[in-house]
Amino acid sequence: MAATTQERMDDLEGPIMRIGTDLATRMPRPRAVSTARVERRMQELMMSDPALRAALFRFVDVRPACATPADVTRHLHELLAEAEDSRLAGRAATITGRKLASRPVAAIAATGVKQMAQRFIVGADAKDSLPTITGLWKNGVDATVDLLGEATVSEAEADRYMQRCEDALRTLAQAAKQYPNRDVNLSVKVSALTPLLRNPMAPERGIEGARPRLRHLLTVARDVGAHLHVDMESFDTREAITRLTLDLLSQPEFANGPSAGIVLQAYLVDSPEYLDELIAWAKATPRKHPFTIRLVKGAYWDHEVVQAAQNGWAPPVFTDRRECDRNFEKLTKVLIDNAGPIRVAIASHNLRSISAAAAYADSRSVGNDLLEFQILRGLGDDTQAAIAATGRRVRCYCPVGDLVAGMAYLVRRLLENTANDSFLAAAASGTTTAQLLEAP
Repeated sequence: MAATTQERMDDLEGPIMRIGTDLATRMPRPRAVSTARVERRMQELMMSDPALRAALFRFVDVRPACATPADVTRHLHELLAEAEDSRLAGRAATITGRKLASRPVAAIAATGVKQMAQRFIVGADAKDSLPTITGLWKNGVDATVDLLGEATVSEAEADRYMQRCEDALRTLAQAAKQYPNRDVNLSVKVSALTPLLRNPMAPERGIEGARPRLRHLLTVARDVGAHLHVDMESFDTREAITRLTLDLLSQPEFANGPSAGIVLQAYLVDSPEYLDELIAWAKATPRKHPFTIRLVKGAYWDHEVVQAAQNGWAPPVFTDRRECDRNFEKLTKVLIDNAGPIRVAIASHNLRSISAAAAYADSRSVGNDLLEFQILRGLGDDTQAAIAATGRRVRCYCPVGDLVAGMAYLVRRLLENTANDSFLAAAASGTTTAQLLEAP
């Protein structure tokens, strides 16, 4: 009798440990440079201080009121300084060796976020990002460009976002002609293609507003030979975004291209059923290119929990990290089992998640043509280098845009990756490699 998926996975703890240990040994030790020290301080503060994390989360909400980097820094400073009862001053003492008032510490934290955002963003626009993107290509690393900006409030803004996406596709495609082994990959947000998507009274108007713009971008991507990936945002827009994406890709005009895909968020309780629907669609819809599914943990946990509480709903997300990690592995197995009509993208900084995916793919003989790992620029650079060194395909997720939008985006990523129960928090706390590789 053939082994079940779970039985095959149970036999892979040895390979998972070997792959994970190998990756860990390939990661360079942190260098004692100024930027790295600031980043470590920021991560330590966010992991240990709930008040600071709450202030940063509030900043994400007020970011639209910021017009310049100076506005961003001022808002961050004010929000962080309001955490008067937090342990900021105490944390500052451990960092600087002396007691500081909360406002100076808030200024330090705001400066740290700004410095991190500058390293995190690869350019103001696609042309500006080319030195970084081509540098990745030269080192055997693929890239996906994410144009920062979401939740447009006018048709004019939606048109500008669409034009920025088109310009990026054409700019990257031209540059890629010198790198035949690399591809052009652009991530787009449907919420930025229409001002009406989040209107609960008119969701269909939002979809119809985004439809011609997304169709145009699919046409451009097809014509220049690029991949267009649709990002997923909060739970309340998932159904509309999915329906629009699959409907357009089902059209005969896109049967031969472009390569395209969508995001699957593992922190959603119903994600297994959602994945089943995506796989069924991919198998029933003949297309030249496999349908790419990018598996992520999810970046809107706080938003989903707060919104559910406000409406008296059960949260749509797992509230226990280990449940989410177990679900991530289960979804990984299902994706790899269906590689062929599906191209699998594992987007994670979690050493266990990466190693488990690699070990299971090896057992199923799924190689680089149908499996890649994705790492976020500025937060997973060492992991990216380690994966690339093993010969596995790795892609760097590269934000492109102005510093104002980038700082809010970075704060959301930091909140996601430095939560008390996150992998990066565990790694920073000195947890051993063997412990990091334990089954969730």
